[in-house]
Order: sequence, then structure tokens, then C-alpha cells
Amino acid sequence: MKALYDLPAPAKLNLFLHITGRRADGYHLLQSVFMLIDWCDTLHVERRADGAISREDLTTPLPADDLVVRAARALQAEARTTLGAHIGVAKQVPAQAGMGGGSSDAATCLLALNRLWGLNLPLATLGRIGLALGADVPFFLRGRNAWVEGIGEIITPVELPPGCFAVVKPPEGIDTREIFSAEDLQRATPTAIISGFAAHSESRQGQIEKRWDFGRNDLQPVAQRLCPAVTEAIEWLGHQGLEARMTGSGSSVFAAMPHDAELAEAPEGWQVRKCSNLAVHPLVGWAV
Repeated sequence: MKALYDLPAPAKLNLFLHITGRRADGYHLLQSVFMLIDWCDTLHVERRADGAISREDLTTPLPADDLVVRAARALQAEARTTLGAHIGVAKQVPAQAGMGGGSSDAATCLLALNRLWGLNLPLATLGRIGLALGADVPFFLRGRNAWVEGIGEIITPVELPPGCFAVVKPPEGIDTREIFSAEDLQRATPTAIISGFAAHSESRQGQIEKRWDFGRNDLQPVAQRLCPAVTEAIEWLGHQGLEARMTGSGSSVFAAMPHDAELAEAPEGWQVRKCSNLAVHPLVGWAV
């Protein structure tokens, strides 16, 4: 096998995001449900015999040492392989959006190179490499919607009903580090349980848009203070009768919507998509 083309790297939405504490090392403890959606980047990976790792930006230019390159080098070091790779990245998922685009790219890269280089490393090994790259990477490697705890490393698969979502990314982005370092960030939300989330969703079967309104995003108040565009996006969806909240550390926001509904024309510079959720990552099963 010399190459793998058209590999999807789907984004995620945080249906809620609670900060339940902070460790002595500064890392925040969280609870969230991560949900895969069909807004995807695409990777093309070709094997190199010379051991070099190279990347080609097919759409948006990326930093020289982005997560894709770092993931490839980390896997190369772990496996002690002499093989290299040329990786083409067609970015569609916006950066600084709270949608995990970079982490998803890294996960797809790890899964692809594990197969292309014939390494056959287990998912647990890939997950350890991924966690060192970013807290969201293990979720994308596992490839299933999940209840996520700890600093992002405790992952329990959950079944979610099919849904349709308006996802809005204003031009402005937010630096995640600035949000987590804010003094006014809520860091003591009481812990929830999976069964409570499931019961909430089940009790709202007849209210499709209400099935997704469990909890809140504790990062949202700080993000709205730092980035007024988050509030503008929430209000824009609100004017269309949709209840929106921020995903991750923003600046994207989302709202559940009927499949047959249409969205108004977005302000200039905004990225707006009508997305469906995914039951599993398209590459699920590529590592065991």
C-alpha cells in the first residue's frame, strides 16, 4: 500500500461542557458529551521511503509544525520506523472554533499512518500518543460519540439519536488558553452522570430541539466577554427561533433545528452550515 486518499477528519460539537474542578498541575477537569458531525477536513497520505515527513496545504495554510506533522513524527518515533509520509490537508473546519478540527486531523493522520506503514499498533498506543498531542485527539481516535471526563482521557461511548444542527462560526476566533486562565471562569460545577443525560434526552422525545439542551457550556460566559461575536451568533440564531450555545472553547455556536428548516442569509464573513451528526467516525475500526 503506497497511499490513502480522501480520508475524512470530522469535527465535533460539545453538547454541554462542565468544568468540575482543577488539578494541582493546572489542568481543568471536565464533563462533556462530544458528538461527531459531518463538517470534515480531508487528508491524503502518501508513503515516503526516505523517512521525511512533509505536508501540503490544499486549502487554508497551516502552521509549519501543526498537529498533523507532530502526530506523524510522534508515531514515527514510537514505532522507530524508517518510513516517512507526504500529507495533503484540505481544511474545511475552521480554526479557533471549539470544533476540534486540528485534533481530528491528527487522529486521522495517526490512523492512516498506522495502516500505511503497516505498524498495526493498538488503539491504546495511538491514544497515548494522541493525548500527548491534545486532549481531544483520543476521542477522535475512538471514533464514537462519547461522554468525556477527566482532562479528556476518560471516554465512554454513548448512543445519540440522529439530529440536524445549525453551526455558525463568526470571523473572530478565541484563544483557548485565555479562556481557561480567566479568573471569572466557573470551575466548580457539580458532577453529572451519564444516566441523567440519557434520561433528559429520553424525556424530550417529542421535542426534537429540546433533546440537546442538557447542562450548559461553562466556558461560554468568559468567551462572550472576550469575543462579542459569540453573542452576536447566538442572537442571530435566536432571531430564527433557535436556542444556541457555544461548542468547546468557541467561537462557534450551534443549535438543533428541524431537518426541513432553512437558515437566513448569514452576515458577511461568517461560516454557516447545516450539519447532521454521525453515529461513528468513518475510519472507526482502523485500529483495535
